[in-house]
Amino acid sequence: MVSGSAGGTGQRAGQRRVTATIGDVATAAGVSRATVSRVMNGRSTVDATIAERVRGAAASLSYRPSNAARSLALGRTQTVALVVPDLGNPVFQQILRGVMDGAAEDGYRVLVADTVEDDQQEGAIALEARMRCDALVLVSPRIGDAELSALIADVEPVVLVNRETGGAAPSLVVDYEDGALQVVEHLVALGHRRIVYLGGPVRSASDELRRAGLARARKQHADLEVLDLPAGPDIQAGHAAAPAVLATRATAAVAFNDLVAFGLLAGLNEAGVAVPADISVAGFDDIELSRYATPALTTVAVPQAELGRHAWRELHAVIDDDAHPASSARFTPSLEVRGSTGPVPQGPERVHITDDDGAVVVVGREEIPTVPPTAPPTWSVPADPEADAVVLTVGDGLELVRRDAGDRMPKVHARRPYLHPVHTLGGVPLTDVSPVDHRHHYGVGIAVPDVNGTSHWGGRTFIEDVGPTLLKNHGRQTSQGIRVEAATSVSGARSGAGADEVLVEDVLWSDEHGDPQLREERRVTARLLPQIPGSDAAPGWILDWRSTLHADHGPLEIRSPATNGRPGAGYGGLFWRLPIAESTKVLSAAGTGERRAHGSTSPWVAFVQRQGGRSTTLLLVQPSQVRPWFLRSAEYPGAGPALAWDSPLLVPDGGAVQLDLVAVLLDSALTGTAAAALAANLTDGGGR
Repeated sequence: MVSGSAGGTGQRAGQRRVTATIGDVATAAGVSRATVSRVMNGRSTVDATIAERVRGAAASLSYRPSNAARSLALGRTQTVALVVPDLGNPVFQQILRGVMDGAAEDGYRVLVADTVEDDQQEGAIALEARMRCDALVLVSPRIGDAELSALIADVEPVVLVNRETGGAAPSLVVDYEDGALQVVEHLVALGHRRIVYLGGPVRSASDELRRAGLARARKQHADLEVLDLPAGPDIQAGHAAAPAVLATRATAAVAFNDLVAFGLLAGLNEAGVAVPADISVAGFDDIELSRYATPALTTVAVPQAELGRHAWRELHAVIDDDAHPASSARFTPSLEVRGSTGPVPQGPERVHITDDDGAVVVVGREEIPTVPPTAPPTWSVPADPEADAVVLTVGDGLELVRRDAGDRMPKVHARRPYLHPVHTLGGVPLTDVSPVDHRHHYGVGIAVPDVNGTSHWGGRTFIEDVGPTLLKNHGRQTSQGIRVEAATSVSGARSGAGADEVLVEDVLWSDEHGDPQLREERRVTARLLPQIPGSDAAPGWILDWRSTLHADHGPLEIRSPATNGRPGAGYGGLFWRLPIAESTKVLSAAGTGERRAHGSTSPWVAFVQRQGGRSTTLLLVQPSQVRPWFLRSAEYPGAGPALAWDSPLLVPDGGAVQLDLVAVLLDSALTGTAAAALAANLTDGGGR
């Protein structure tokens, strides 16, 4: 029960509080209910003195207008709806945030409707949303012009974002045509003349504007070629388009939006294609994640949240009778240049050969220790080698090597067993796996780009008159069994107690269809270098790899990009990928530097590296048949004897081919003379 005067409400202790009504305010202020209603709704037709008296009465009574009653009286819900084609797109999320921020300041709430890129249901969804609220914001509608005009008449008041209406309703449009022109001009300035565009949704008006900008660019540059690939609006679309992008031979790709660009970057990465060294990539929108991509994405920046806030201001102007008339606006985007675009590649793929003309320090043979080794390294093979790593350890459990089955490789990398990491005795890793520059490089293993047309190298295949092309031709090397045996001497006799162990693995090579191609018998041995007199520690250790490829399933033709028309790119065989270091020097019997070692038949090569104040040397020796070296040190450090340097290697049915490589890992910088002396002792003729 209410007690007290009309100027206030009261309640006894323990009683339920009674809410003041509009009638209570009217009585307290001495006016009608209608006057109270007009004052509470902000109408300017009430005398200022009376309005002040009404507000004072409402405050003293703690009166709060009923939103439901207010909506019924005004025919409003104080709610608007935002209709988007894909709420998972960060651009639409930012537009929503801008609308919500602006609407909240004016006492409105925002409903969201997602049409999931279905233009057949877009109109019906918008109509249903309009029935639940006071007005609509249509973002990037996909329906045709005639359907859109009819829809606008049915759902007014409405504001459109990313779509022009010809004056039928306020619209906010981003000048994507100018944005496309900006990004193409940027690429042209970098030397690109063959560009591929990954198109967006078929009925996207902003996609049409992008295409208009590309057409303008073609008119301005007579030598510019812009290719068109249908893609879509999301990451999956960009990822799926990667093979088609590579097949176009374009040197730059412009994606419909940043999401498509992200998917493309992932697909290129899996294919071992370097961005921007091999191909440049650009997107649209500048979503928040674009600057954190690897590499950071060059993109056309759109003021997304500001679009949302401006859309609310236009919509509020339409809803509020007392506001200024609504209008349309055009936004000009800006280009954000980041790391995903660069100069046009020189040739179909980067090939860098550099030299270091520094003199080789002459050191006598006495620097090579001759004291017999002790405590050889041991292999540990788990019960399930495919589930757990095979490990080589020495001493008190110091791990030197881990063998990986390669099952987790992407299929496009040509799955195969490999060794990584491979450490020096000082714990410095001298292998790298799936580095950014060549994702299909994996530690130490046998990788061959062309075995009867199947790639066991990974990434792209070089095709004459076409260049590197991503094909569905990636084979697989599968372990058929792995075991540890006692090592034998060069003569074949078994060694005595305490002898080195050899890791023996039978590997089946299969083509892209799963059909067997060849059988490999792999034998890997490890031993310590002899100790230096007066020292308790070995100066380094030796990894000895011997594989035999048996043509048990028919004749083999082993080829390389060099045999397919790209001189100097004779890679394929046993390959060792090193990590990039602060400095790398290449030594060989042919001289110092990459240019002298690459393609030479030097019996040995050495990588002398320095990283973090520590020096290391990796000495690679061909112990029997010497093949030309494929070697890189400037673009990336890696080397291996080439099976097919300038002509195919033919293995008859039932025949075999031998692959040998001996590696010495040292925690010091070896000189050329010392390397030559050490290598001489590691050949089959020198005792190996």
